[in-house]
Amino acid sequence: MAFDIDHLEHLLQAAAAEGRRVSYSELLLAIGQRFTRPRMRALCAVLDEIDNRAAAAGQPELASLVVRESDRLPGQGWWVARRDYAGAWEGPEARKYLDKVQRVAIAFWSARPA
Repeated sequence: MAFDIDHLEHLLQAAAAEGRRVSYSELLLAIGQRFTRPRMRALCAVLDEIDNRAAAAGQPELASLVVRESDRLPGQGWWVARRDYAGAWEGPEARKYLDKVQRVAIAFWSARPA
C-alpha cells in the first residue's frame, strides 16, 4: 500500500499551521482511503518517515498531530518510538506531554508564510 509521502506531509503541515489535530481516519479520508487496520498501519510507517524527514530538516515532528478519535491521543506506535518519554500512554501525564509536542509543531508551522 503506497501513500504519497509529500502529499501527506503537506496535509500535516497545513493542519499544524491551522492548529488542528487530525484523526487517523480523517487523514486517510483526506487522501481518498477508507479506514482499515492495514491502511492505518501503513499510514503509521509513512508518519515515521515524515518525522524522520522533519528531523533531518531541523523541523518539529508532525506525527503527534495524528490521533485516535476516541481520546485524541496518538496510537501505541507513536509512544513506543519515543526516546524522550517513558510514562503512561494515556491519562493526564500523556496528555500533558503530547500537548507540549503538538504546541511545538503548531507554533513552527503557523509562523511560516503560506
